[in-house]
Amino acid sequence: MRRLLILIVALATLLPSLALGYDVLILQSRRDPAYEEVVKGFRSGRAVSQRLIVLTDYAEVDVVRIVREDHPRMILAVGDAALTATRSIQSLPVVAVMALGIHSGKYSRSNLTGVSMFVQPQQYVGMYRRMNIRRVGVIYNAAKSGWYLQQARKAASDAGVDLVTREISAPRETVAQLSTLAGKVDALWMLPDSMAVTRETAEAYFRFGQQHSVPVISFAASYLGLGAAAVLEIDRVAMGQQAFAMTAKLLKIDNSDDSDDATYYFPQKVTSKFNPAVIKNLALNPE
Repeated sequence: MRRLLILIVALATLLPSLALGYDVLILQSRRDPAYEEVVKGFRSGRAVSQRLIVLTDYAEVDVVRIVREDHPRMILAVGDAALTATRSIQSLPVVAVMALGIHSGKYSRSNLTGVSMFVQPQQYVGMYRRMNIRRVGVIYNAAKSGWYLQQARKAASDAGVDLVTREISAPRETVAQLSTLAGKVDALWMLPDSMAVTRETAEAYFRFGQQHSVPVISFAASYLGLGAAAVLEIDRVAMGQQAFAMTAKLLKIDNSDDSDDATYYFPQKVTSKFNPAVIKNLALNPE
């Protein structure tokens, strides 16, 4: 009997769902180093009780049932698949990170907030100014990044930079639209738009850049090896810390009054990285 009692106490300690619930249900789309960096940053904050579920570790994950049985106070969704898995959750706050879908209308709901995968457009525009770039080509899909382009146009206009935009409705249109920019732009701006930039179309940006001697400015360091002149890359650990700050406010751990009312927050820590060979070849001055 004594052994059974010890076992029950141990299970209640290890499985919050058997006790009084827990603070944060962390849904991670898959096992991926980038996602794990975000979770690491999130966990570096003040201790909160939590449960981590990696969706690809299971054939199926019923998030509604887990919420009903575990009684978490909120959900951290890491990646688009994790965000999709929360679509039926209306009763709990959801903080999304590493998810482009956060800006999609189909996910719009009052209980959703998060950290954007898009860097503040003013940071890119500042780079263009330093490089003496005045005409910037942008391929985009309205549903994926139209909201961002609206903000980018204002930031560019204020800085005297002209955005030459081309809208697409399918990835196969990207190459044709790129060709219409020949001779009309001083640089290409790759957005984290999953319609405009895919595995199949990414190289077309760099071919265009090489053929027309214009720099390609992107959002991930992996593109430097393909020929990008510069990138503004989000610090993923800092993104996790930023998500924790949101969580702390939602859980009333942090009661400070300096919160932003915006639904989605731009990443606070971004690093500029350059391709020295391309910068030298095109005689650019990024500083």
